[in-house]
Amino acid sequence: MNRGNGHPGVHFLLSLIDQGDAAAVRRRLGIGEQEVLAVEHAVQWLDRLRRPRSVLLWILEEDDPATNRVLFQHLDTPDTIKRDILRGVPFGGTGGRLHVLAHGQAPEIPVGPRGVVGGLREARTMDTARIAARVVGADDWTDVAEADRAEPLPGYARWALTERIDCPPAVRAQFGSHAKFTHRLQRAGIVEPAEYVEVTRPPQEVLAVLGLGVLLFPRRAREAGAALAPLVHAEVGVDPDAWAVLAQLLPTFAGTVPELVRTSGAVARVRG
Repeated sequence: MNRGNGHPGVHFLLSLIDQGDAAAVRRRLGIGEQEVLAVEHAVQWLDRLRRPRSVLLWILEEDDPATNRVLFQHLDTPDTIKRDILRGVPFGGTGGRLHVLAHGQAPEIPVGPRGVVGGLREARTMDTARIAARVVGADDWTDVAEADRAEPLPGYARWALTERIDCPPAVRAQFGSHAKFTHRLQRAGIVEPAEYVEVTRPPQEVLAVLGLGVLLFPRRAREAGAALAPLVHAEVGVDPDAWAVLAQLLPTFAGTVPELVRTSGAVARVRG
């Protein structure tokens, strides 16, 4: 991968400004266009980075058969997700069923004698709750939500379900929405793209993930870019000196992405 002054994140940020101006900045920095990777290679690069667990869902939401075949073979993909990939479940909310997305045998996820909801109600520890939550498939979320409304599920079960990356947003909101709950979700790696770029550090890894996201989860990468674009335009814009500062700071900067962008613009203005 062309890492561009030591990091592909520079390319992601440059994609947020006019591409004619971006080309001029690249010439100033002495970097070329970002290399286009095959899906398999992009997933391998992603594996080397710290990333929120939501990234797997962002990829699945594209409902791309070729990408899902790669994810099906991936060791980090939970068995429940692999099962739903084989069933043709559309993770992107497109409705209906997709064609079979991968060849392989669905992982065995046995349901206890009391069924999906019964198993959740019996959970009395975090470990047993996570085992019970693994059984829940794409077709079970409506029943789980209705059961919780009729009689709230145990707290452990609710949290184990919330930790599932594919827990529907409406169901997750039903389980909790206060500030502590949101903080726990962030710590569990369940985030939205705008939230990811605002609070996660260091920017070296955040921007590398988003750079790969242009290929693997373009819709969500655009959301992250839309959250950053106004700040990028205001702070570094088309100033080659500001971009040079950003590229120099990026590998070791310990703050967030917005802090990096603001610092780069401020340093360039002082030097100018």
